Amino acid sequence: MQRRDFITLFSAAAVSWPVAVRAEQPVKLATIGYMGPNTPSVDSYRLPAFVKRLSELGWIEGRTVAIEYRWAEGRSEHLAEISAEFVQRKVDVIVTAGTPPTAAAKQATSTIPIVFAAVGDPVGTGMVASLARPGGNVTGLSLQQTESADKRLELLREVIPGLRHLAIMANGGNPSAVLDMREAQAIARTIGLEAVPSEIRRPEDIVPAFEMFKDRVDALYVCNDPLAATNRVLINTSALEARLPTMFGGREYIEAGGLMSYSASFPDLFRRAADYVDKILRGAKPADLPVQQPTQFELVINLKTAKVLGLTVPPALLARADEVIE
Repeated sequence: MQRRDFITLFSAAAVSWPVAVRAEQPVKLATIGYMGPNTPSVDSYRLPAFVKRLSELGWIEGRTVAIEYRWAEGRSEHLAEISAEFVQRKVDVIVTAGTPPTAAAKQATSTIPIVFAAVGDPVGTGMVASLARPGGNVTGLSLQQTESADKRLELLREVIPGLRHLAIMANGGNPSAVLDMREAQAIARTIGLEAVPSEIRRPEDIVPAFEMFKDRVDALYVCNDPLAATNRVLINTSALEARLPTMFGGREYIEAGGLMSYSASFPDLFRRAADYVDKILRGAKPADLPVQQPTQFELVINLKTAKVLGLTVPPALLARADEVIE
């Protein structure tokens, strides 16, 4: 090989070699930290809508985006640990569902964008400054939990025309659940119901609450909350033993034996949360993304539970239900 040919070959290799080395380096994927306040089973019908919508937008899990899942299992003390871990790992976006995880994430970081897929009352609980101008690093979708309280009580009275005394159970450590409880109490008074409130803060508080309800109430209204959702089987078992019809704010309670639920569609909210994550990963700021409100609501009725309780659900109400479990 002539010297000139060798120099030409080496020069070409010297130019291409750094490119080849760069090509072999692993590409760092954008990372989403998902903070689930419940257990995986609670979010099993919500998260697929989120992941599917992300893929439609070009964010394919494991290929163009990484999703780190963490679960607090209904225990608020785990939320600070999970938030700290996500901050340490420098995830690109934190996604939450519910007020307690959103509050924990907000306390842990003022720089990492936070998208909540569902918060009962984002303004009332201080998660955002306003729906139109959330401010800071937090935005997402409102669950309109308190705004739906009157509808839940209306539906409960359709099934129990003689309803007079109503138990209301709420996690006293969750500001959103407390607001829901207060709203339900206020509405109960206006329609002539006597409300019997009970605050729970630990799983161990649930059974004693039912002892307090014994022979005092005709039905039970449970405020949606990670603690209640995680312990939904215990709540429903206790309610059936006490012969109490139940009203909830989520479909997962009814699959676990509850009587009825009325709430915003969680799959729809999670799907729309993916749109916000997409915008943020492409450079948008949470402060510039107004909090959106639900557009789809779901009524779910468990006829098996109604039969156990000896209740007849009006045909007109069954016709309006989005899902009937038989």
